[in-house]
Amino acid sequence: MDKLTIISGLLFITSEVFAVASLAHPDWINTGADAGAITLGLTKQCQTIYGRNRTCFSPTLPGEWIGTLLFLVLGIVFLAITCCLIVSSHWYRSMLIYARWAAFVAIGCLCHVGMLFPIGFRQIAIGGEPFKLPELWNLGDSYKLLWVFAIILSCSGWCILMMPMRIWLLNR
Repeated sequence: MDKLTIISGLLFITSEVFAVASLAHPDWINTGADAGAITLGLTKQCQTIYGRNRTCFSPTLPGEWIGTLLFLVLGIVFLAITCCLIVSSHWYRSMLIYARWAAFVAIGCLCHVGMLFPIGFRQIAIGGEPFKLPELWNLGDSYKLLWVFAIILSCSGWCILMMPMRIWLLNR
C-alpha cells in the first residue's frame, strides 16, 4: 500500500468520525440563547427552559429532514465500505476501483444532506423559508461539522485516491 492510499484512508476514517459525530449531536440549528435555548437535530431536539435542566426528546421530522437522515446514514455506511475497501487493497490492489466508487457514492450522499437540510427550514417550529433561516435561529455545530470536515475531507480523500489508481492503471 503506497503513501497516497494510506493518506486517503486516513481522510476517509476522519470523515466518517465527523459524520457520525454530526449525526449523534443534536445541534443542527439552535436559537443561541442561553436561558431559553432550543437545539434541533436529526435524532434529538433539546430545550432549556430558564434555569431548569435541559430536556431532550425525539422530534417529529419533516419530510426533508427524514431524507436528510436517510442520506446521512447512507453516507456513513458508504464511508465505512470505502475504508474497508482501502484496507483490503493492501492485499488486492484491484479493490481501489471499488473504493473509488464507494467514496463517490458517499460524497454524493453527504452533499445531498447538505442540500436537503436547509429545505426543512420552512417547518412551523422554525418559521423560515427553504434555505433561509429566521434571525432568531443559527446554524449549529453539527451542520458545520458535516460541511467543514466530513464533506471536505471525503472530497480530498477521493481526489488523493484517484492518484494512485491512475498510476496503477497506467503501469498495467
